Amino acid sequence: MIDTINVMIENAKYQYSKGITLEEILTEHRDKYKFPVLLARINNRLKELSTKIEEDSEIEFLDLTSPEGNRTHINGLILILLYAINTLYGKKAKIRVEHSLDKGIYIKTYFKINESKLNEIYQVMVEIIKKDLPISKLNIDRIEAMKYFEESGEETKSGVLKYNTDNYITLYRLGNIYDYFYSLMPISTGYIKSFALTFIDDTSFVLRFPTIYINNRIKPYQHHPHMFEVFSEYKNWAELMGIRSSVDLNRVVSTGKISELIKIDETLQSNRLLSIAKEINAKKNKIKIVLMAGPSSSGKTTTSRKLCMYLKSFGLNPKTIGMDDYFVDKDKTPVDENGNYDYECLEAVDLKLFDKQMQELLEGKKVKTPTYNFALGKKELTTDMQLEENDIVIIEGIHALDTKIMTNIPRDKKYKIYISPLTELNIDSHNRIPTTDNRLLRRIIRDNRTREYNVENTLKQWASVRQGEEKYIFPYQDEADVTINSAAIYEIGVLKTYAEPLLYSVDSNSPYYEEAKRLINFLRMFLPIPSESIPEDAVIREFIGGGYFHE
Repeated sequence: MIDTINVMIENAKYQYSKGITLEEILTEHRDKYKFPVLLARINNRLKELSTKIEEDSEIEFLDLTSPEGNRTHINGLILILLYAINTLYGKKAKIRVEHSLDKGIYIKTYFKINESKLNEIYQVMVEIIKKDLPISKLNIDRIEAMKYFEESGEETKSGVLKYNTDNYITLYRLGNIYDYFYSLMPISTGYIKSFALTFIDDTSFVLRFPTIYINNRIKPYQHHPHMFEVFSEYKNWAELMGIRSSVDLNRVVSTGKISELIKIDETLQSNRLLSIAKEINAKKNKIKIVLMAGPSSSGKTTTSRKLCMYLKSFGLNPKTIGMDDYFVDKDKTPVDENGNYDYECLEAVDLKLFDKQMQELLEGKKVKTPTYNFALGKKELTTDMQLEENDIVIIEGIHALDTKIMTNIPRDKKYKIYISPLTELNIDSHNRIPTTDNRLLRRIIRDNRTREYNVENTLKQWASVRQGEEKYIFPYQDEADVTINSAAIYEIGVLKTYAEPLLYSVDSNSPYYEEAKRLINFLRMFLPIPSESIPEDAVIREFIGGGYFHE
């Protein structure tokens, strides 16, 4: 009987005893990694460090700098936070993991806190980490798990399992608490190395941690009032509708009332955009330029065209300009560290021409605006434009909120809009829906429908897209006069019907298989929602098709 196995790690071959764990192998290689290793990829499959190796394998250890490792680190932190609060205040002290906020997660407490109490929670978390307590993985009968959560006062978690048809589910245990998460977990608390807690008010704080977008450091907290206000507004509306979790949404679907919810939500979305149009119209003697920016798949195209329609109803005549048409010629386009053309950086825009023409338009002069010819790699001056009395310019682009553009035009002549699908819906009290996942699902569907891209192409590009957003969009979100939330409360169920079949097309040997599987497991929490009741002017139509502004 062969009792040894061959293991490849970073192109080097090693021999170990069969049945050795990843953690034991890591002990020999830990000094190669600057950041904590949280899990590993074995023969293209993500595994926790407690996994035993029974056959020849290729192993890639994943540390805090990887998206997978970072996600594991965050969920480990949430479990430690829950255990610390339970230790201090008992099981009746509940929290809700809400949404991302400035490279952290906003946490709502259902008990009063102050800065002293928050520091006490922090100190207990530090002690839990120092003790290196085991985080155990357990397969539990689903019905038994439902009973446990009901008895623990976690009815939402029990409700989630109602829509799960598996006989057994995975729970994680830390001390005397059990919970479930939709990703792998650290095998002990000692693998969590750095975090911070920031006090907001007497029922909320922000859990902060290192991220891959800021060199794996913890960013100093910066409050974003517009973002916070929009999240709060949508949370209050969702509570009014009785929709706070996947369980609530699934209940509406299963009782045949989803069409009514769609109509109410879309009416609300339209009314909010109409109020923005009214504000612009009220200041029409001053505001001559509207700038709109947001991350990928935010629904900028639909929103800008719908805004134009509303402005026209007030007698204004909007004229649209895309900043992409002001790209410098291809031979002057900067390249990134890999030698590829970097169309996302500000230097890729002919800022001198753009600023000059915008100023001339405001002065009443006629200008010939460009159209960028991507085939030739150069812009062509094609369109005559001149602003009349009721004309207003709508500019959409990745750099539209950047403070370095149009510095020659007074701020009060510009109205800035930031748009993003700020998902307020949760799976349950401890599992949020990241805005990035919402946008990624939108992009997967649109790329396949309009560009015939397969899922792997979209997933391959996503890391680069995210890097560009972190550099050129998110730092300027506070420049906006208003923030638009383009997320529909019902949309995950709709996206499921379009994205799920596409995700299943990813081959098990693909480097993107695990990411596709993660998204499939996430979508399993939602019942499918048909698109028939969705109006033609809804933002989601930009991605699934059948929209008034796109078809």
